[in-house]
Amino acid sequence: MPLSRIRRSCVIGVVALAALAATVPAQAQAAQSHAPRAAALPTVTPRAETAALYDDEDGGNADADDPAIWRNAADPGRSLVVATAKEGGLRVYDLDARQIQALPAPAGPAPGDAPGRFNNVDLVHGLRLGTGRADLAVTTDRGNDRLRFYRIDRDRPGGPLTDVTDPAARPVFSADQAEINDQRTAYGLATWTDRATGRAYAVVSRRETTSVALLELLPTSSGTVGYRTIRTLDLPSVFRLPNGASWSPCLEPGELPQVEGMVVDPADGTLYAGQEDIGIWRLRADLTGTPQLVDRVREYGRPGTYDEETEECTPGADPGFGGRRLAADVEGLTLVTQPDGDGYLLASSQGDNTFAAYDRETDEGNEYEGGFRITASATLDGSEECDGAAALNAPLGNRYPRGLLVVQDGHETPQSSERAATGFKFVDLGKVLDALDD
Repeated sequence: MPLSRIRRSCVIGVVALAALAATVPAQAQAAQSHAPRAAALPTVTPRAETAALYDDEDGGNADADDPAIWRNAADPGRSLVVATAKEGGLRVYDLDARQIQALPAPAGPAPGDAPGRFNNVDLVHGLRLGTGRADLAVTTDRGNDRLRFYRIDRDRPGGPLTDVTDPAARPVFSADQAEINDQRTAYGLATWTDRATGRAYAVVSRRETTSVALLELLPTSSGTVGYRTIRTLDLPSVFRLPNGASWSPCLEPGELPQVEGMVVDPADGTLYAGQEDIGIWRLRADLTGTPQLVDRVREYGRPGTYDEETEECTPGADPGFGGRRLAADVEGLTLVTQPDGDGYLLASSQGDNTFAAYDRETDEGNEYEGGFRITASATLDGSEECDGAAALNAPLGNRYPRGLLVVQDGHETPQSSERAATGFKFVDLGKVLDALDD
């Protein structure tokens, strides 16, 4: 999400709104307050980067967003990274960050309808299709309010991904095409498989709302994959502060604080969901039980007011109810798992270009374990305004013997005033773990 839409908070109450008269712009104030902490964190540098994607007509309206890492068990050095490029569809990269396949997003059903727009991506392993099993890449098509499914066959002529979406798949949230065109549609995504039943699911968030839906993935007899909705859950949009005031984030009129970054711990079915202007929630992936807020963004509880002319929110005085490690937006969430149950939940703190690491153990309350930044090397720039991230703690050949972290770079170098460039950075996960252990 662009910086123009982040770090916007408002309190509901006349007294709080009256205090907003003489404040500095939100982005400048946030940058000043976050800089000292960010500079103190350890740094790692990328080993490779993808070619830049350009969000304009000449670049195919491609905008990097979210990656997933598929491990080739037969030959780990030939593993793949599958990544979304919004209206540019999907991109598939090898471990040298070279593009080996590009798949377009589908068009809208009729002229004037919203075009396909791939937002987030995740993987499903070993789903039964026809007479065998297959690994799938699953993506939210925000433009058409659907899930799309792609079978992964590493050495298939023409590219490893094949579209196996059930043509009869219905919109996830919308009742009709007019509602789809309003684009309150499928947004964030995390997949998981119930170990007790073997059934595969996707947890999908809805853009500009607090809604999250649980979908069961349904293979068909023809080898395609569809889904059905099991249940939905609405996370809070208004919060009671310690001083007794009611607060909600300042957003455009009619919007609620949305969820995008999500990940499910396969060991126990715990879902972590990043509500961008609020913090990180922990809940059951089947969307039962009571969600718990693991950590809050620094801007939590801060008053603000929306200016319709500038389409920006002006912040008021900080009451001090926010967290210390995350600067809104909370974006990409990913897990670094270890066989003994240890590991980390990693979160992109987009507002200060850092990453926060939390203990994977829920019985210890997902304790904060440290943070890091991905900065420029002699030949590659770092990651800024990161939207999506994926980690895999397993050997991936000679390039990444200790695993791989892939992050979106929302400010790919070089930039120009006419063409916004984004991309993905490939980072040695071993270096990240060393930085967190120091």
